[in-house]
Amino acid sequence: MLDLAYQAPKPKVISGAKADWELVIGLEVHAQVASNAKLFSGASTTFGAEPNANVAFVDAAMPGMLPVINEFCVAQAVRTGLGLKAQINLVSAFDRKNYFYPDLPQGYQISQLYHPIVGEGEVLVDMGPGIARLVRIERIHLEQDAGKSIHDMDPAMSFVDLNRTGVALMEIVSRPDIRGPEEAAAYVGKLRQIMRYLGTCDGNMQNGNLRADVNVSICRPGAYEAWLAGDAEALGTRCEIKNMNSMRFIQAAIEHEARRQIAIVEDGGKVVQETRLYDPDKGETRSMRSKEEAHDYRYFPCPDLLPLEIDQAWVDEIKAALPELPDEKKARFVNDFGLTEYDAGVLTAEVDSAGYFEEVAKGRDGKTAANWVINELFGRLRKDDREITDSPVSPEQLGKIIDLITSGDISGKIAKDLFEIVYTEGGDPGEIVETRGMRQVTDLSAIEAAVDECIAANPTQVEKAKQNPKLAGWFVGQVMKATGGKANPQAAGEIVARKLGL
Repeated sequence: MLDLAYQAPKPKVISGAKADWELVIGLEVHAQVASNAKLFSGASTTFGAEPNANVAFVDAAMPGMLPVINEFCVAQAVRTGLGLKAQINLVSAFDRKNYFYPDLPQGYQISQLYHPIVGEGEVLVDMGPGIARLVRIERIHLEQDAGKSIHDMDPAMSFVDLNRTGVALMEIVSRPDIRGPEEAAAYVGKLRQIMRYLGTCDGNMQNGNLRADVNVSICRPGAYEAWLAGDAEALGTRCEIKNMNSMRFIQAAIEHEARRQIAIVEDGGKVVQETRLYDPDKGETRSMRSKEEAHDYRYFPCPDLLPLEIDQAWVDEIKAALPELPDEKKARFVNDFGLTEYDAGVLTAEVDSAGYFEEVAKGRDGKTAANWVINELFGRLRKDDREITDSPVSPEQLGKIIDLITSGDISGKIAKDLFEIVYTEGGDPGEIVETRGMRQVTDLSAIEAAVDECIAANPTQVEKAKQNPKLAGWFVGQVMKATGGKANPQAAGEIVARKLGL
């Protein structure tokens, strides 16, 4: 349950022409299972292959072909459920969801309606320091993806690519617990983060490997609480926005859809339950079709697949091998390294970033390591549009730069110059310091001589500093400049203060 240290964020309130309204949002997130083979065939799941290159006979619905369950995909679904603190159902079953579309060769999709593999779970969605939304997961079920219809290659014909057909999807269905566009995007982001930590979905939204159907409804303030208390009629009619694959578009679509529904209700109309699409060019949603119910798909148990039975011992084995997940890792970074919640959140946002930081921080001051990773490394990588996995500076190299600062061999300013050299040219930081004469000047007599020279050349500034001791820093800056940034700044400050009688 929600940690008592967290406070739930207030719901988004939209002012209509006549009243204030709140949003109620639930999401169905389709996450492609990270697997080399499809759910019911051995065909490859590699993205970007030639159209119809990754298609087995069963994917193409050839007569007599029977599906065979991919055990690894089942394990990935179980792993995801455990990562979301969900109930794992030891007995589940597959159903046929019947509908016609050209990119669905079988004329049905094999899914799980009545007996999903994963039951109720929860996700804690951070919305700021000390603020989080607890979103309940209703279920996760396994299903096969459909193919892709292409309509823009020929003015008179449409084409079908079946490469995605049969790819394993996990549909993660939330309760309507989300209360604003930002929360919805943050929820999808949190799911993505958890699954990337688990290795169950790569979360690549651009390739369609993670997409969401967003259910939006509006209600008057207080109605949501009435619904939670058992009033089934308290909430408004929901509309579903299909196939959202961008955090930014999710927020924009919810905002527009909410205002559309408010305008209808305030004009005396009724919101019709339907499926809609979001047009990012026009910034609006448009009707796609009336909302289907389960009976419209004529669901029935798939006769080609026996009920899926798994052992508790197998589930326990998967659970024992789970990695440390984002929330736990973030808490450990705060406790073990003395980081702020914000810094810990930045470092644990991606599993590779967290791993990089831990290598740098090993045996070193955690706050110093975090500052260098977040401010210097992440900043430089963002500038070059590079990922942490493509960093030219290894954790070992960055750690050595920090060691040189800690030992007093280089100053912070020199360290930034050294970092830039290592980033662009590579090399061992210690050797670079030696060969390029970058070692910090710690000889007090040399620093004192530079201070004396600076004081003698600036009598007016000396009088100002004696009147306002804060201006002594100007002399330290001049000494650093005169020594090419090599003087120990602390020693320079102490000598300046002594010489000026401060």
